Amino acid sequence: MNKDMIDLYTDYQLSSFGQTTATGLSAMMEGSISHDAVTRFLTNSEYTSKHLWQQVKPTIRDIENEDGVLIFDDTIQAKPHTKENETNCWHYDHTTNTTVKGINLLNCLYHCEGVSLPIAFHIVTKPICYSDISTLKTKRKVTITKNQLLRDMVDTACHNEVKFRYVLMDSWFTSKQTLKHIRKKDKHVIAALKSNRLIALNLQDKKQSRYQRIDEIGLPDKKAMTGYLKDYPHEVVFIRQVFTNKDGSLGVLYLVCTDSQLPADKIMSLYEKRWAIEVFHKSLKQNASLAKSPAHSKRAMHNHVFLSICATVKLECLKLTTKLNHFALKAKLLVAASKAAFDELTLLRAA
Repeated sequence: MNKDMIDLYTDYQLSSFGQTTATGLSAMMEGSISHDAVTRFLTNSEYTSKHLWQQVKPTIRDIENEDGVLIFDDTIQAKPHTKENETNCWHYDHTTNTTVKGINLLNCLYHCEGVSLPIAFHIVTKPICYSDISTLKTKRKVTITKNQLLRDMVDTACHNEVKFRYVLMDSWFTSKQTLKHIRKKDKHVIAALKSNRLIALNLQDKKQSRYQRIDEIGLPDKKAMTGYLKDYPHEVVFIRQVFTNKDGSLGVLYLVCTDSQLPADKIMSLYEKRWAIEVFHKSLKQNASLAKSPAHSKRAMHNHVFLSICATVKLECLKLTTKLNHFALKAKLLVAASKAAFDELTLLRAA
């Protein structure tokens, strides 16, 4: 692992406000590093989740404790003008209910004591091409599901002896296999549920397979109710939360927790920490040049994503020392860049 180039490239990603290119980095270094050297760095080695762990491990060991949580979610970085391949392809975006051409990234974030650091990631690729019989169009599909990827990341976190008790995730990841897998690791899940998920509120209904949709049962607001998920053998806790959206409309969130001893207020406060991964994804896209690389090869694209994640880690570490959030730090860099450009323009005009 070329640590010097990783450090240089991630600094370039944070300090850049346009496209991040090999020629751009070479120009910033006034030719002390050639653009060919940067290109070789992006294409010769393949940086993976294992390398990310090596980067963040020292900081994780400093901050971790048993109250830490793992947070899982995926995000899509749209790249509509980049040529389609198995990495940059079409994915369903549940936030817009449309398919988007871009890079789909699954992240595992460790959150503890107000610090959020990624400890694993996986770029969702679709290497298999097939023809859709109904439309006769060529489409792509994955070889491994996101739920399986999530389970593998939980295994890796346990293997690396990361201290955590709860796994927080959205409704897209609450398959029965995933819940069972995490419980076998002696960890608990707090997750959202889709409104059509089938549940039973007592053991008798479960034994007789009398399940109902969770949105039809009439759960009380913000009160814990024990029961059973269909096809999941153990007792769990259900919570219904009603909230007001920005547009004034009412929304409903259904939560499930595999720790039946946890009170409702604790479950809700723990699940609120899931928002940290949304902030991480926003910073990754807006502050770490995730979409600003013109790379076309699979390896260069994957390495640029890895380096963008490492750049976001740098911002999180700077946040600890400066007490400024990621966006305030980026704003300071922008002001400094504007001042440097103004000074250079003044010199040019004087000449």
